[in-house]
Amino acid sequence: MKKFLYKNLKYFIAISISLFLLGGQPVEFGKDKTFFQGYLIPKPIIRIGLGVNLDQIKISASSGMKVYEVINNYKLIAEDIDEVFIKGFKEKLKEKYTIQVARAKNKEEAEIIAQDLKMKIEQKVYVRQTAEDGLFGRFKIIVGDFITREDALKYIGKLSEHGVEDTWILREEITNEESKPLWIMVDDEFKSLSDNTELYFIPSNPQSYLSYKGRDYRGILTLKALSSGIVLVNTLYIEDYLKAVVPSELSPYNFPEIEAQKAQAIAARTYAIKNMDSYADLGYDLCDTPKSQFYLGMNAEHPISNQAVRETKGEAAIYRGKLINALYTSTCGGRTEDVENIFSGSALPYLRSTSCVYEKQREWQIKSNKSFVPIYIKGENISPEVASLISLGVIPSEMRPAFFNESISVLEAKSWLRNASALLGKKNNVNINASKKSSFTLEMFVDMVIDMFAWQGRVDNLLLESEKDFILKNRGEWSEKTEGNAAYLIQSGILPSFDKVGSPHRALTRGEVVLYIWKVMQSYKSFTKEGIFKAKHEDKIELEMEDNKLQLMLSPDIFLIRNYNGIYSFVSQLKVLGGEKVKWIETEREVLLIEIIYPPYSNILDRSSTYHNWQERISREDLNKRINQYYPVGELEDIVSQKRGSSKRVIELLIKGSSPPVLVKGLRIRRVLGLRDTLFIIDREFDEDGKVKYFTFRGKGWGHGVGLCQIGAFGMAQAGADYKEILKKYYHGIKIDTIY
Repeated sequence: MKKFLYKNLKYFIAISISLFLLGGQPVEFGKDKTFFQGYLIPKPIIRIGLGVNLDQIKISASSGMKVYEVINNYKLIAEDIDEVFIKGFKEKLKEKYTIQVARAKNKEEAEIIAQDLKMKIEQKVYVRQTAEDGLFGRFKIIVGDFITREDALKYIGKLSEHGVEDTWILREEITNEESKPLWIMVDDEFKSLSDNTELYFIPSNPQSYLSYKGRDYRGILTLKALSSGIVLVNTLYIEDYLKAVVPSELSPYNFPEIEAQKAQAIAARTYAIKNMDSYADLGYDLCDTPKSQFYLGMNAEHPISNQAVRETKGEAAIYRGKLINALYTSTCGGRTEDVENIFSGSALPYLRSTSCVYEKQREWQIKSNKSFVPIYIKGENISPEVASLISLGVIPSEMRPAFFNESISVLEAKSWLRNASALLGKKNNVNINASKKSSFTLEMFVDMVIDMFAWQGRVDNLLLESEKDFILKNRGEWSEKTEGNAAYLIQSGILPSFDKVGSPHRALTRGEVVLYIWKVMQSYKSFTKEGIFKAKHEDKIELEMEDNKLQLMLSPDIFLIRNYNGIYSFVSQLKVLGGEKVKWIETEREVLLIEIIYPPYSNILDRSSTYHNWQERISREDLNKRINQYYPVGELEDIVSQKRGSSKRVIELLIKGSSPPVLVKGLRIRRVLGLRDTLFIIDREFDEDGKVKYFTFRGKGWGHGVGLCQIGAFGMAQAGADYKEILKKYYHGIKIDTIY
């Protein structure tokens, strides 16, 4: 294991030389877990770029920091300060364009390709090492420079004459030699600094942290002036880095399953270590954007993701003794893709197309002895309200639609309202003299609610006169005593407006009273609890509510509600897979009503994602402009899927225009079209001349579609899988090992 550790973490040696020493001499970075003057940064250490070509920087500390200037030695220029401003030389920029024509895994191969091309064309050809798509070759063969994108597009035509088809235009910022000096303001005094200086910002104590652009950071910050401008770097313990990356990549608020968070932690750790030194020319390992991994600093940290990082400390994904490149995607849409079909390069045995289903998926049934016919009042389905009030004991267990369409008596209404108020802990001594057969009018309901729930103070003090006058404009024949009460109930959303509520003297139906009572009760609190369905054990169900697991009995007469796309239906049995959102009503730990909120009818693990299905309609003119930024196709005529991969993603797309057609491959398809994913089909709308007017893309997924499906991992965790099972599903043939 030690041999493996040294072999795979050799980049730590490159960054292990400290930038400080108490006596002015550099020491090994992290040796004895000491960074500088007692400030500790455990190994392994990672450097994250927070910005390049900066000109105005403000860094603050929660409880003081030290600032050092480093040229040939180390000079303390500020001690125990809370804030510092740096005015840098943001160099004057202009842009240029180049054409990438090929990639190679090693420099020798790249030089051969470049030399061969130099003999065929007059343009400048050279090799560049870069971190982009580093898994499949960091050496890019570049043609150019071109002043404008149009010039580069025109030259692509010449390259195609020499058999160079797989081209890609790159926009680059280039710097002028002229620049402004570097300044730092400490204690309200500006000091000029040398152009080749480095600045180090060290928290004054281990509990302190530094802040930049509203984000807080663990570790230290360093600032250096390079040819590309000022670079700001956050240097910290890799496990602290992961505490911010994991929740930034997979939100623990939306996806709180600890096993999914652990899988994300290992994927992020493996990716970070594998891709160390990707930006060595800029002095850091990874950037803080999704181009590397999304890193938002301490502000993103969450107890669940912190737990996931802590409980997987040092663990990484290994294939045949080497770290894998742990690519991951948000939503795979049902199946991940073979890596070589998206990212050009060789096939990798651990990044193969994988069906996003869980083979051990459980399925449970919940049954009820109760049948239920939908109840409609004035076209509105009040069945959920009826079932809720029956479950809470407010109204009798009567479910005939005719019953709720009949008028309600005064005594019956009073009984229902008393039950509701008692449930809310209200005391009332409302006496109404009426016979059992007397009709219960709207006006009587208004006054009874105000009296029984003691709302007169609300009417007198919370209903503004301007509101009251506005509401009463269309009041009809209401008594002066009751109209203010009615106005308050309308303003509170209990009743509809005066012009819709009808005459105050009309008799109310039981259904109307049910609807109004439920709204009164809901104005106090929600009687429905919400959570996630986990499992069923005989006559009990397991639910998760705000990180708490509950075991509740099921009533044999439970109301079962299926909610699919907002359409409610009462059923005698429900099938659940686990992970569904549920709402329920319980009394004394017994569930009397449960509503299952179904995702799309599917067994795909990422079915709950917003991007499991999507659609985008784009005009030919807009798509024409976008495509011509990348390829000179002239006037766009059509786009055609030429080849699909194992997941049915489009991996070759033919773009037809007035100029010669272009074949676009892999990840570039998504970039050129500006779509969420490449798992799509194309619908076309034509104008009167038979030309395509609109392209409608109907697709699934979000991201490149390779490796771990993050929402699929969440789905597996909901179904009971642990993090190792999740990772081994999406990364074929791997082992999970502790490497430090």
